[in-house]
Amino acid sequence: MKTRPPAVAGTFYPAEPAALECAVAELLAAAPAADDGAKAIIAPHAGYVYSGPTAACAYRLLETRRRRIRRVVLVGPAHRVYLQGMALPSVDAFATPLGDVAIDTDAVRQALELPGAQIVDEAHAAEHSLEVHLPFLQTVLDDFRLVPIVVGACPADEVQSVLELLWGGDETLIVASSDLSHFHSYDEARQIDAHTTTRIEARETTLRGEEACGAYVLNGLLQAACTRGLTVRTLDVRNSGDTAGDRFRVVGYGAYALN
Repeated sequence: MKTRPPAVAGTFYPAEPAALECAVAELLAAAPAADDGAKAIIAPHAGYVYSGPTAACAYRLLETRRRRIRRVVLVGPAHRVYLQGMALPSVDAFATPLGDVAIDTDAVRQALELPGAQIVDEAHAAEHSLEVHLPFLQTVLDDFRLVPIVVGACPADEVQSVLELLWGGDETLIVASSDLSHFHSYDEARQIDAHTTTRIEARETTLRGEEACGAYVLNGLLQAACTRGLTVRTLDVRNSGDTAGDRFRVVGYGAYALN
């Protein structure tokens, strides 16, 4: 079996399994408990000390559906390589310190039939935007299969097409990975992220990279939300100045649920 090993264990989150279990459990315990049957969530992907509390607000929604959700379509932006279109992996599993997550290889084959989709293992090898979500998913869900998609420069229509193909029913969850603004002062970031949040809630599909690093991902998901009549609810918005960073150059984080 071919497995993608963890790339950011020990930097973005603890590499030791017991420490990682403890860190995720503490983050989830501090988040509000709720379950509104969200079809999709949007959550950030920075180091846990920075964005973990915001991500936990999204993942806490899933705890009562741990046996129902059997497939997760996890879509995030490319940070490490230049990419046109969408990259899927050729591996059979993604590994974290908590164990292996099996890939839904049938779904990957289906996705590869669509425009813009291709096998690019290099895009996954060092990418953190998907990996940091896996320990949360491994904690709040039981057995599930993963469809990991790294999105580069890609039209919203192509991202939407893949999501629509894999939409499924109650057994399928869509997770969109994105941070918000980058490297502004604390007060400026709060203003920018509040405006971006208003746009996300309105399901606007013209987000830019300076508003959200996963803009290509979000535009495709929000276009699908419009088509399917889903609404967007904000769960949490904060930045690194609220968690573990200074307030001179911050990164913004938001968590949202789509029903």
